[in-house]
Amino acid sequence: MHRLAALLALVASPALATGLQVEIEGEGANGTVVIDLLEDVAPGHVEQITALASEGAYDGVVFHRVIDGFMAQTGDVEFGKLGGDMRRAGTGGSDRPDLAAEFSDIPFDRGVVGMARAQDPNSANSQFFIMFDEGYFLNGDYTVIGRVTDGMDVVDAIKRGEGRNGAVVGQPDVMKSVTVTD
Repeated sequence: MHRLAALLALVASPALATGLQVEIEGEGANGTVVIDLLEDVAPGHVEQITALASEGAYDGVVFHRVIDGFMAQTGDVEFGKLGGDMRRAGTGGSDRPDLAAEFSDIPFDRGVVGMARAQDPNSANSQFFIMFDEGYFLNGDYTVIGRVTDGMDVVDAIKRGEGRNGAVVGQPDVMKSVTVTD
């Protein structure tokens, strides 16, 4: 009996609880991206993301850092609003406290959503990124919060940035609205 329970635990994936529906609009991407959030894997991060989305904090926030073959980053609710000073986009967070890391063994595969942070592993706040491709060098160093389950074609169309840091020049694509789904 213990062996069967252990076997079932090995094949069971983390429960997918809440999710996000992200409406993207811009020069490159236009459409909807659905993200299943892994609240059993990163409960604190999922709680913060869903609270910010429910408050409308992500509406109008741009994709400020987009690196081809790697990831698209967004979620700076402080400095990343469309029409703001884009030179500061990516340097802010929210009025909520930073989060303690919730690292897991989920690999950074294509479509995985992770939390952006500063050098301190416990500095994630509101910014997140979506993987265009594998990024296994991030495994165990960044918190995985979810997976794109629909709309990767929209993610793939997000306007790319320039240079090594992937800063988007000109008009970036924007999260027109971000809503919490069940």
